[in-house]
Amino acid sequence: MMTRIGARHRRALLAGALLATIAALAPAEAMSQTLNLASSNRDKPIEVFADNGIEWQQDNEVLIARGNARAVRSNVNITAEVLRAFYKKKQAGGTDLSRLDAAGTVRIASPSESISGETAVYDLEKAILVVHGKKVVYRSGPDVITANQQMEYYEKERKAVARGNATAVHEGKTIRAESLVALFRKNAKGKTEIYEVRAFDKVAILTDQDTVLANKGVYDVVSGIAVLVGNVRITRGQNQLAGDRAEINVKTGISKLLTDPGPSSGTDGATPGKRKKRVRGLILPQRR
Repeated sequence: MMTRIGARHRRALLAGALLATIAALAPAEAMSQTLNLASSNRDKPIEVFADNGIEWQQDNEVLIARGNARAVRSNVNITAEVLRAFYKKKQAGGTDLSRLDAAGTVRIASPSESISGETAVYDLEKAILVVHGKKVVYRSGPDVITANQQMEYYEKERKAVARGNATAVHEGKTIRAESLVALFRKNAKGKTEIYEVRAFDKVAILTDQDTVLANKGVYDVVSGIAVLVGNVRITRGQNQLAGDRAEINVKTGISKLLTDPGPSSGTDGATPGKRKKRVRGLILPQRR
């Protein structure tokens, strides 16, 4: 059975006549400042709005909202050209909202965070959001993460994974890699912040003075120290340093290039069992 709700009735309460028993789920701790649409405020209804009407496919257990569609729970908003809300019937009666699909200029936003892209799938049962697009952008205060393939947001693990030419910018410092993993936590003011960024494959850190290349790295946002390993290259002007491991303090501008003791395990690009390369430097005189 299929029912169309016209533009005059653009507003649909999924916790009302259609999905009344979403509120029967166990309440979770309120985290209205995050993007946690699935794991937080589960006792609150989700409202759906659309300019071009809402289609209710009862046999397929889905609501389809078209034209400037928007889904809202507490302070979390999902906007797109088309939204599909899938639900499941419970044996005890009522329904559970299981998934939200969004297509066309997608944006998921809370008062402190946002993710935008071309399409998105929000698995509300697993509390995982996946956003695709040629340019997916995550913002949290002054911090920005971008990717040109997809970005995954894991509510329960409090992390985001950016894939495909990923870039993270924090206080003017830039980290680039094929994939980035950002870890979140609440600060003393109760706001979500990134405290660590892990970078994998073709890693580059750009500061005011240096360009540092490596195979992988971990950046501690609080201390400002990045540890990079594997084929490390540090370039400052025309001067270059190369080694196995580096510690970069992006706050002080001090870079330490190190070589790991002992034989290589083979994971850093060196031949297994052989001694790792020594630190090398190329310092060019300034032209007068």
